[in-house]
Amino acid sequence: MVLSVSGNREVDILSVCFDSREVKDGSLFVAVKGGTSDGHDYIGKAVEAGAAAVICEVAPSFSLPVTVVCVEDSHKALGFVASSFYDNPSDKLKLVGITGTNGKTTTVTLLYQLFSGLGYKCGLLSTIANYVYDKRTEATHTTPDPIETNALLAGMAAAGCEYCFMEVSSHSLDQSRVCGLNFTGAIFSNITHDHLDYHKTFQEYIRVKKRFFDNLPPTAFALTNIDDKNGLVMLQNTLAHKYTYSCTSPADFNCRIIEKGLDGMLVRIDSREVWTRFIGEHNAYNLLSVYSSAILLGADKEEVLVQLSSLTSVSGRLEYLKGLNNLTAVVDYAHTPDALENVLKTLKDCAGESEIVAVFGCGGNRDKSKRPEMAQIAARYSDKIIVTSDNPRFEEPESIIEDIKAGFTPKECAGVLFITDRREAIKTALLMSKEGSIILVAGKGHENYQDVKGVKHHFDDKEVISEVFNQNQE
Repeated sequence: MVLSVSGNREVDILSVCFDSREVKDGSLFVAVKGGTSDGHDYIGKAVEAGAAAVICEVAPSFSLPVTVVCVEDSHKALGFVASSFYDNPSDKLKLVGITGTNGKTTTVTLLYQLFSGLGYKCGLLSTIANYVYDKRTEATHTTPDPIETNALLAGMAAAGCEYCFMEVSSHSLDQSRVCGLNFTGAIFSNITHDHLDYHKTFQEYIRVKKRFFDNLPPTAFALTNIDDKNGLVMLQNTLAHKYTYSCTSPADFNCRIIEKGLDGMLVRIDSREVWTRFIGEHNAYNLLSVYSSAILLGADKEEVLVQLSSLTSVSGRLEYLKGLNNLTAVVDYAHTPDALENVLKTLKDCAGESEIVAVFGCGGNRDKSKRPEMAQIAARYSDKIIVTSDNPRFEEPESIIEDIKAGFTPKECAGVLFITDRREAIKTALLMSKEGSIILVAGKGHENYQDVKGVKHHFDDKEVISEVFNQNQE
């Protein structure tokens, strides 16, 4: 909502930014309040740098020689302004967003794969990478800021893309990063313990997720996992067409696992059996949400089922590396209690007599309450455990490990190895494992860095595993 306008109402805007360091002649500077700084403190610098207009929530006490628009919420204003500046690119695409604690990256990436396989030009906005048709750019956030998002969507529209599949994080919803976007559909995967360092309470985390569905237009579809106890909550106030999916209960779309092994699983989706290259109940849900979304977008059922059988795993999600002595190393992004439990349960179900070794840690400056919970899960499903460092950020790794240690019983703790150096932890796990073991290296998945004291040092779990395996072959 616009509260007031001062200055010339007819201004040529050449760019939009919310960082005063990016202001150029003719820029519109939007002052937003962030976690560590407030854009309102930099309005003067923005004008000095050439800003032609300013949007803010509180006008500065000093007069400015430019147009100043005061609004109720500058975060929301940024979204709508960015969308308008790029000529509302989401109106030119079928934009589908997914929110939830786990499964977002896998689902959007598989939708991108599936529709590309059907012959459509598509775009992708994900934690791992963004794609404008077939051009890849690295992602810095799960959901980019409104300016970057609309710039990418505009690029997709210009490239002739018909679809875009997008992760929608709780942070982006809370910060109104998706305001101004026109969604064709929205998917809810699940909601579990995560991000409470930011949202403070689980109820607030749910409320923020629900906001995505509350704001959908009547023309959109809202697809939810009703096996999650908060699945139907997401649909309570939406104007969109409501659909459900389930692996255990009657729903609009259903899936059952028929056979499973380490190389894949046979599933029955809406009365048709299809072999997939994925394993685990959590991936059955991911595949079902992909199938359901494709059908709701008008794709042919038979063609979708054919594509499902050819889809491949996402980087850092249950990725396998084979070594001597029939060792299998599995790299997965699991960094929440629920995700870790899903992966370990999946491996245990498929392991037979094989020993399971878990290597994991927890990120620094994040919700501390999940640390002991992840220890309990690792102890429940693993034969051997090594606790190590993840992304310590500005916390001491040893302090994080102590928090994790609190989740083990004294007897369990006696059998756990605590190795702060992640490279040494992975190496130790691979070298100490007996023939045929499955070694899960969890927490970082696709990431190729380790965040220590604000510096991202190159580190890739898969590279370390490959190095050890290759050395053993020499």
